[in-house]
Amino acid sequence: MDFFEKTISSQRIYDGKIIGVRKDTVELQDGRKASREVVEHSGGVCVIALDEDKNILFVRQFRYPNNSVILEIPAGKLNPGEDHYECGKRELEEETGYLCSEYRHIATIYPSPAYVGEIIHVYFASGLIKSEQKLDEGEFLSVEKIPLEKAFQMVMNDEIYDAKTQIAILKVKAMLDNEKK
Repeated sequence: MDFFEKTISSQRIYDGKIIGVRKDTVELQDGRKASREVVEHSGGVCVIALDEDKNILFVRQFRYPNNSVILEIPAGKLNPGEDHYECGKRELEEETGYLCSEYRHIATIYPSPAYVGEIIHVYFASGLIKSEQKLDEGEFLSVEKIPLEKAFQMVMNDEIYDAKTQIAILKVKAMLDNEKK
């Protein structure tokens, strides 16, 4: 079965610094027309960094859309044309003040595919090397270390709300558990 929808027309609604919004008219498989509202985003990268004692580096920061302080792994928006591998390494150092000697891609996720075109690349960093935090202008956050096992329990107990952070923790925990076998 062909699930694809054909774009008939597209109307720009908003162009901002971080997102764009458009409203498309599409043709469905059965020939009927429907509207699709799309939030455009350049994508992002998040990094789950594990130190030699199996502690995860977290950042705690205020997130305006949720009007709350959120515990999450370091992350950032991809600049147009920027390589996600380099973006993640940059964000890790900027937000936490750490570099890493081992760095690998472990997942690609669509955070909300019903209406957002954002793609997030998830990296696993280890072999941490202390550097210097380089926060962006207007960026305020604190860095915390939490043991992987405790972070896993926090995910299972609904104490970590950020989806990219949950996925990264669950994936790294499973990867490390499989290495023990």
